[in-house]
Amino acid sequence: MISRAARPLLLLGAILPALEVRAQAHIELRRGLVITKSARVVPRVYNLAAHASTDSALIVIRGDNITVDFSGAELRGASLESAPDEARGVAVRVEEGRNVRVINARIRGYRIGILAIGTRDLQLSGNNLSHNWKPRLFSVVEHESLVDWMSYHKNEKREWMRFGAGIYLEGVTGGELQNNVVEQGSNGLLMVRTDSLRVHDNSFSFNSALGIGLYRSNHNQIAGNSVDYNVRGYSHGFFRRGQDSAGLLMYEQSSHNVVAWNSMTHSGDGLFLWAGQTTMDTGQGGANDNLFFGNDFSFAPTNGMEATFSRNDFIGNRIEGSDHGLWGGYSFDSRVVGNCFQANRIGIAIEHGQANVLSQNSFIGDSLGISLWANPIEPSDWGYPKHRDTKSRDYRIIRNTFNVPAAAMKIENTTVADSSGNRFAGRSGTIAESCDPASQVPADVMQSISSRLPAPQRAMPSSNVTLLKRNAIVIDEWGPFDWRSPKLWPVDSTRSRQLRLRVLGPVGKWRIVGRRGLSAVSSTTGMVGDTIVVTPDTAGDGTLSRDWSLNLEYRGAATTNARGKQLPPNTPVAFSYDVFEPRTSWNVQFFVWSDSTDPRTKSQAFQQLLKSKPLLSRTEPRLDYMWYRPTIKELPQTKYAAVATTRVTVPAGVFSLRTISDDAIRVWIDGKLAIDNWTPHESAVNYAPLAAGTHTLRVEYAQVEGWTELKVEVVKGANRSVGTAGPH
Repeated sequence: MISRAARPLLLLGAILPALEVRAQAHIELRRGLVITKSARVVPRVYNLAAHASTDSALIVIRGDNITVDFSGAELRGASLESAPDEARGVAVRVEEGRNVRVINARIRGYRIGILAIGTRDLQLSGNNLSHNWKPRLFSVVEHESLVDWMSYHKNEKREWMRFGAGIYLEGVTGGELQNNVVEQGSNGLLMVRTDSLRVHDNSFSFNSALGIGLYRSNHNQIAGNSVDYNVRGYSHGFFRRGQDSAGLLMYEQSSHNVVAWNSMTHSGDGLFLWAGQTTMDTGQGGANDNLFFGNDFSFAPTNGMEATFSRNDFIGNRIEGSDHGLWGGYSFDSRVVGNCFQANRIGIAIEHGQANVLSQNSFIGDSLGISLWANPIEPSDWGYPKHRDTKSRDYRIIRNTFNVPAAAMKIENTTVADSSGNRFAGRSGTIAESCDPASQVPADVMQSISSRLPAPQRAMPSSNVTLLKRNAIVIDEWGPFDWRSPKLWPVDSTRSRQLRLRVLGPVGKWRIVGRRGLSAVSSTTGMVGDTIVVTPDTAGDGTLSRDWSLNLEYRGAATTNARGKQLPPNTPVAFSYDVFEPRTSWNVQFFVWSDSTDPRTKSQAFQQLLKSKPLLSRTEPRLDYMWYRPTIKELPQTKYAAVATTRVTVPAGVFSLRTISDDAIRVWIDGKLAIDNWTPHESAVNYAPLAAGTHTLRVEYAQVEGWTELKVEVVKGANRSVGTAGPH
């Protein structure tokens, strides 16, 4: 018989309350644990799922002068083989307090690994927070999907939390983050209203959105970190969009920060700095007085450095192989000194800039060195030009060297106060074909910034993959490839009659162990770095098979796969590439609608419109449209609709019909409404189950304005991933 005194204890245990740890040397982790004194965790794997909400946490640390040493213990919120977007909740939450240390933790399978709010003098060291939440991506080899675009512009109501992070700091003042690793997630480190923090010698790489992100965060030092391959929205030879991914993002009045000696290569933007909506509305403030010194921002699909509507110093950085070396729209009173711009499309591009100094930079192999201009008309919905003078004026362009194949400078609607001392290949003697930014910074500039630089000076981190060109960026449905395991990836469109596949990864050998649906392959064994040419089977009418696979086995160096599983050298590792697209022939009819047939408000009239003579009819092998300006010349840019029908045969197994749409879509399977997302929306993903057999599909689509995205496809499995948390 249970005593009366014991009953409350049983009830307490049943509802998993906060269990406080007081003066306990060694602890076991459990759900609901609150740690209030220094403790050492018993090292083992703890399989503990968290609640989905980010308002609570699995483990809470509360109090002052606390050290929690995880001793290598691993918190695991989801199975190792589960999809990354199945991760949920917060693993560890540090609530306020002063002088709190969290060290030597291994945390994976959560939306947020460590969340600290309102803490002073926070110390995070030696933690590995890799393999936490990240969304499925829907861009393909041939074109991007708008579903994948990020949007960090708003965070006054904790909007950033939905994007997940290995480390998320809010209202933290002072402290140090060192020797932490956050890879293969969505975001590495997010800092919100966080000041005076030292962030050094960490690895925030191979994440699908940001390495480091700052919002209203000031007086921080970010030095000597590896922040590489934080990227999405890139397919070499097809598109380079970046989709607002970045190595380092600094938004909304993030000022007086020092960023030095970091490797921030192969990211959407190396640096993405924006003054913030406050400045855009009022013309006041900005993300100002930040110093970027001695960093490598190379091989960005978009901009090595983007910094707009703000005043900053860019000194002694390296930017190679990007679209723009520096995009500095509306920058003012900024110094761009002693940087090396090499093999970019444009070295420096600034619209409506004012009183900027461009001095002692080297431009080597850029298609255009410097482009400065002012537009005759500025966006009417911006408050900024209504409150400020935005003429492009008062530049000092001095003592730069240009070794470029075409024009050195293009300057339009801009005044230049001083353009003395510039040197040009072919006119000024021999100019070097390479440069070292560290040797280009003049002594007086170094003296002006030396007191701001962290001590001691650090060597910029580097690795074999940071030295590769931009085509080393490979992005699959879960984000950037990290080159630690073998991978087979297409060079050509997957719809080609002959398709080249690159064998990527660490040094080793490969051999083909299986193939299906291929009439020919160019080789059956080889070394990593090879290209295999495959020829899909053809049907009787000459059409290519869209259901094939190629399976390989790798042996060579030690490997770590995309889920973090490590294997020793010479262990066989299976990898493959497959294509699955059941054959379809879509009959598509297009209609133009007006206010009287508006699909949002005049549904009956709209249905009558769809029964009338179409604007045009087409037959398509697949339903896959993606454009801002229609690639079908007969279509208007706004207010049109489409009806598409086809028959498709699905083999035995588990399959789904998946749609991606912007603005509105409905789909019937065999006459039954299966997908109904008719309220106009930004790009969104919907699913319906699809059984084996032959089915008739009917799609109704309406486009209102802006971008068009319409994709209907049969996919394997019952996955219901919806992609990046909006808005986009």
